[in-house]
Amino acid sequence: MQLSQFIKSNIEPILVDWEAFARTMIPPAETMTATELRDHAREILLGIADGMDSKQSEPEREAKSKGLAPRAQTPTFSSQHGDLRQRVGFDLSQLGAEYRALRATVLRLWMATVDVVDGSVLEEVIRFNEGIDQALAEAMASYSERVANSRDTFLAVLGHDLRNPMSALASCVRLLGLSTDPTARDRTLRIARQSIASINGMVTDLLEYTRTRLGRGIEVNPEEGDLAALSREVFDEVSTAYPSRVLHAEIPDAVHFVFDVARMRQVLTNLMVNAVQYGDAAFPVLLQLTRDTDRATMTVRNQGVPIPPDAMQVIFNPLVQVTARQSQPHERPATSLGLGLYIAREIVTGHGGTIAVSSSLEEGTAFSVQLPG
Repeated sequence: MQLSQFIKSNIEPILVDWEAFARTMIPPAETMTATELRDHAREILLGIADGMDSKQSEPEREAKSKGLAPRAQTPTFSSQHGDLRQRVGFDLSQLGAEYRALRATVLRLWMATVDVVDGSVLEEVIRFNEGIDQALAEAMASYSERVANSRDTFLAVLGHDLRNPMSALASCVRLLGLSTDPTARDRTLRIARQSIASINGMVTDLLEYTRTRLGRGIEVNPEEGDLAALSREVFDEVSTAYPSRVLHAEIPDAVHFVFDVARMRQVLTNLMVNAVQYGDAAFPVLLQLTRDTDRATMTVRNQGVPIPPDAMQVIFNPLVQVTARQSQPHERPATSLGLGLYIAREIVTGHGGTIAVSSSLEEGTAFSVQLPG
């Protein structure tokens, strides 16, 4: 049986075998569902099989083998695949490993059915490799384009978010030089301090992101403390910052635990502010803290438009911005560097804990942090 026909007739067994193989060699695949992992694999293989059955000139085949075939007018399944793999956290080496696994799976299964290896068999293998090479080139091109787009978006958001507090700070400096009214000066100083805090927060996020990318991780220094007291402090701070929003809390009197107070404050504040900014203002935001014998769980829940399924896969990845509703007048614009949830996850991981998200129209969106006790 020709290789192209073998692929078309055995697509499901090929995908099952490839999926099992891919999970052993590609780290992100370990936590992906079968649907997520197989995304576009069927269409890519069938497209390669169709290409093998078509007539092509030697220059066309050589261009395919080098990944230099002319780009299609519309996105191919391979290019869509590369785009999505970038979104779910694959790096380029892992994307390449995925295609190597696909190549190895198909050839291993097919060769088991071949009785004699002759020139026609070798020709089939060459044609198949040309198709895989072209598909990988298309995937890598779209992956690289998304990386570049993410970088440009990140820089644009950084410039946007820095401009506002810096403009406010510049205005405060000018007003302080003109005003002699104590009340006006106090208000101006308060705005200036808030602006400096905003700039400092963005710079801190950038530095911590850089630390994680260099492999150093976020430093965590756990010590004995009261997680309930910290939760109440964060709840009060966010309630004060957003006076027009309704916030509820279910917090025990005391939850003695070993944790990094400053870092866990950062996590809770981030989750609470996100819940306010992305939730429906007609519903309250809820902060819950519970303690079991072996763990503490902090949950922040809001109601509103559910997080899209594709965004659920990448929401903790760095430099990801999930489209949000329009901000209310009392809130800051719903733009961010896309680092907050990533840093929160790194902090929780540093405590040996986990952070997860669930989202539905009926239950709302809930971020849950579990810390081992």
